[in-house]
Amino acid sequence: MADLIDKKVLKSFVPPSALSTENFQELAGKIYVEDFQAGKVVFEEGDSDKQSVYLLDGQVDVTSSSQEKFVILSGTSISKHPIVNQQPRKHTVTAKVDSKLIRIDSDLLDILLTWDQLSGIEVDEIQVEEGGQQEDSDGDWMTLILQSKAFLQIPPANIQALFMRVKEVSVKAGDVVIKQDDDGDYYYIVKNGKCKVTRNSKTGTELTLATLSNGASFGEEALLSEAKRNANVIMLTEGSLMRLSKEDFNELLKEPMLSWVSNEKADALVKDEGAIWIDVRLESEYKNEKIEGSINIPLFMLRIKAQTLEPDKTYILYCNSGRQSSACAYLLSERGLQVHCLKGGLVERSSD
Repeated sequence: MADLIDKKVLKSFVPPSALSTENFQELAGKIYVEDFQAGKVVFEEGDSDKQSVYLLDGQVDVTSSSQEKFVILSGTSISKHPIVNQQPRKHTVTAKVDSKLIRIDSDLLDILLTWDQLSGIEVDEIQVEEGGQQEDSDGDWMTLILQSKAFLQIPPANIQALFMRVKEVSVKAGDVVIKQDDDGDYYYIVKNGKCKVTRNSKTGTELTLATLSNGASFGEEALLSEAKRNANVIMLTEGSLMRLSKEDFNELLKEPMLSWVSNEKADALVKDEGAIWIDVRLESEYKNEKIEGSINIPLFMLRIKAQTLEPDKTYILYCNSGRQSSACAYLLSERGLQVHCLKGGLVERSSD
């Protein structure tokens, strides 16, 4: 029976090393070490396996139909990253000597990374206006949300459908609308009333992070990351919330705000219109492999770095799969920036 990966060894690989303790433990419990005898094929050119493969011990030959050929040795800096991580595979990898490797489900790893990075910005991205109309009016919540930059990009038909599909929920002071660690199931807009956003610390204390009132929206980040809630939202007063299901959120709000472009279209935008590449992965991943001319803004740094982006520029976001870049694109679109996502991410981008 295969052995589970040694957690200390897994901690040396990129990007698993960047995961939070909880998510790192979850990932480590799903990874087994595989033995490959010399000459055994790890994967072949043309395969689509959606796995990130790492070399723990030994050596592998990397070849391609374009006559590319090189060797990767364990313990080197390149071996800390997934082996030629593109889909469909552009290379054939074969064990040169008896070797040990691990395979990580790329979707699982990507979801855990996206979850971790979004958890640091969720409450900071909530749109809150202090004082004025939003504070002391239980007025027209439709007017308030339509004034946001995000809704300027939504097709009128979608906005009409949104108003038809949202369900009003009556709430009382003390009601817990969202509970930390629950699954993300709804997107909320405050029709009237006030609530607070809190997070449970590791010591068990509850930290208050924000106060929301009429017209404020919350809950989208957990839906974008397909992950669990990382904060609580608790009513401070009685009031009413407008609730939109995850499915309706994706159909009516998320997808219309995401513009996917192919490799060819992205390259044309950069060449002809001066679009700028943004790599939203971790710095360690960016240093190992990147698109020439790109800048690196990891997803967890979005709130801080977004204000440095020029509103009259076009940006093309990319990550390994498209999941992190789509979450980032949605949040930047909420700020009124013109952004596109590279379809399929780096793993599907053809190598030159």
